[in-house]
Parts: sequence; C-alpha cells; structure tokens
Amino acid sequence: MKHSIVQEKSLCFASRIIKMHQYLRQIKREFVMSKQLLRAGTSIGANISEALCAQSKKDFYAKMYIAYKESSESLYWIDMLFNNGYITDIQHDSIRKDSLELLKMLSAITKTQKHPKSGQCSEKPTTNC
Repeated sequence: MKHSIVQEKSLCFASRIIKMHQYLRQIKREFVMSKQLLRAGTSIGANISEALCAQSKKDFYAKMYIAYKESSESLYWIDMLFNNGYITDIQHDSIRKDSLELLKMLSAITKTQKHPKSGQCSEKPTTNC
C-alpha cells in the first residue's frame, strides 16, 4: 500500500485541533468557534482517507477538494480565535503554520494530474504526532 505524507500531516493536525478544542472549552470557556474548528480540522483527514480509496479519478479529486475547503475553513477559525483573544501569538503562529502547510499540499494535489490508482487505500500513517 502507498504511503501518504498528506494523510500523516492531516492526522497530526487533527490531533492538535482536538487538543486545542479541549483547551478552548475547559480553560478559555469558548464553545462556538472551537466547535467549528473541531469539525473542519478533523474532517480534513477523513476526506483525504476517503480520497485515497477513491473508485475513480473524479471521486479522488472531489474528496481532495473537500479536504482543501475544510483546510481553508480551519484557517479561518484559527484566525478568528486569535483575533478575538482566545489564543496567543505563539499558539496562533504554530497551528496556522501547520494549517497553511496542509492547505498548500491539498492545493497542489487538486491542481495536478497525479493521483493514486483507484481502489487502493494507503496504509496507516506511521508518524507519531
């Protein structure tokens, strides 16, 4: 099975988002924006996983494009949390960097003609987050 760097990075990003959501709820008592970020940030990897098991080229691109849009939305919520004082400069810069990296990777994937063979899922990510 094929190894996927974008899948690994999305898994690590989702783990960070889950931890951030817990911090924002428990420490900062913020419930609305953090929930939106949780939904968008964790769905990136789910859509990438679906894309890697796509039945067709069209299905692959559709799922990857959804992951791209969720990545863009995550960036929006990260900036909103920062602009409203819920996360520090250091927290913002760190998570924003990861979000932008994913966004750029997904942009490149959706703009190229390279794609995995349909029906072949990649193996589980091996990176520890």
